[in-house]
Amino acid sequence: MIAIRNTKKTRKIITWAVVGGMAAIFLFDIVSVLLSGAWEKRFPLTDPASIEMPSGDGVVAGRIHFLNTDNSDCVLLESRGHFALVDSGWGSDNPNENSRRPGYERRVLDYLGRCAAADGKITLDFVLPTHYHYDHAGGFPAILSDPDIDAGTVYLREMRGEPRQYELESWGIEENRRRILEAANARGFQVQTILPDKPFQLGDMTVRLLNLEEGPKARGENDNSIVVLIECAGKKALLCGDVTAMYGLEKEIGRQAGPVDILKLGHHGYSMSTTLSFLRLVRPQLAVVTNGIGQVYPNVRWNLAVFTRVPLFSSVRENGLAVTISTKGNIWVTGNLHRP
Repeated sequence: MIAIRNTKKTRKIITWAVVGGMAAIFLFDIVSVLLSGAWEKRFPLTDPASIEMPSGDGVVAGRIHFLNTDNSDCVLLESRGHFALVDSGWGSDNPNENSRRPGYERRVLDYLGRCAAADGKITLDFVLPTHYHYDHAGGFPAILSDPDIDAGTVYLREMRGEPRQYELESWGIEENRRRILEAANARGFQVQTILPDKPFQLGDMTVRLLNLEEGPKARGENDNSIVVLIECAGKKALLCGDVTAMYGLEKEIGRQAGPVDILKLGHHGYSMSTTLSFLRLVRPQLAVVTNGIGQVYPNVRWNLAVFTRVPLFSSVRENGLAVTISTKGNIWVTGNLHRP
């Protein structure tokens, strides 16, 4: 009888502990959402119609466009009439049937059309797939095949490490790289498989590529992501691809980059990235996630909103957004890039 009573008492304690824990998480999440909204007021969204520099703020030194391609990356760099495309968003022929999405090639090409010269041609100084997962590089074959696109250099690193078997078989990362290479070769674009390890210019932007060396451990394709560090008018932006905190890579990147002003979250705001230790290394003024806010993991939202007080903007929620840097070093954010 005593054992039965103890068992019932234990179950009640466990039940109330679980309920209390879930309630605490729920309340903490509400607090993080409220705080995030408060921090975002530091960078009020401007209307796309007024994307040019506000009066008296100098001129545009550089702009980073985060296109809305669902939970995938497609980032356009712009400075002084020079453009580059980092990742391409989802493509239309994903080999992984379990994670298929609508292709976003047409949306990307339509947006790139705003960068066209008088003859309708769109010149990209370089294009860069950070890695070969389909949500980052699936749209490149169609984009590079478009006759209105000219690319100066296609950075296409060789496959490296020991990809996980499902990445090769179900996710088709080798096949995706092959398609990009074929599209670039068909158009006669320069393909560079050894990526520059020294900073280079894109207009007034200084671009530096990180995570170029193959690590000692097989970490999978996410942690093969090329990370892009941008400096412009005294401000810094860090585009983290899909790097994670596993094996210490995120911390290594944070040490190399140092404090930045703009952070593109690694791996779409999922749980194994954007750790508190990383945020304390890079100390961003604002963060962007290429995902819906509701798909960002709670621990990431807490790290940003509660512990480091960083405003978080979503390329999906805002239907595309651009972060502009003026020659005076001021920053503002524009939303709704894909307006009709």
